[in-house]
Amino acid sequence: MDGVTPLAAPQSPFGLPLWIGIAVMFGIVVVRAQATYWIGRAAGTGIARSRWGERIGHDRLARAENVVGRYGPVAVTLSFLTVGVQTAVNAVAGGTRMPFGRYLVAMLVGSALWAVIWTVGGLGVVWGALRLTSGSPWATAMTLAAVVVAAAAVVAVVRRRRTRQASDEKETR
Repeated sequence: MDGVTPLAAPQSPFGLPLWIGIAVMFGIVVVRAQATYWIGRAAGTGIARSRWGERIGHDRLARAENVVGRYGPVAVTLSFLTVGVQTAVNAVAGGTRMPFGRYLVAMLVGSALWAVIWTVGGLGVVWGALRLTSGSPWATAMTLAAVVVAAAAVVAVVRRRRTRQASDEKETR
């Protein structure tokens, strides 16, 4: 050796090479997205009236249908960068019978983005927080407090939006 240390390949939070972690996450999200699309496709336009539609939420489905109708494949790809909208957009893409070829390309691009983001960033943050808190009760308490504050902020924002939406609907009647 000439005294130069070779660069080591980065590792995923799973302790495996990063590319394996990304491949596993990619496989998971592709299977989930495909299942959601095909369930939506089988259900067709009646999905909003089903129990599954109630579980997702009629407002989420309506928003997702508007976005898919307006932006199509771009909406599918970008839905993978969101939390909570992805399932609805994929189901609506199936329910509105978006052509499978267009859907597949958009879904594969979105799945790749999702896999990289969650393997490198999302899971890295989770594993980092677990490592940090495992050695210190004080760090554990502070992390839990931060999570509770963040969750309370999300709940407050959602409630505020729903209240505004309800008052806007009353005004239009």
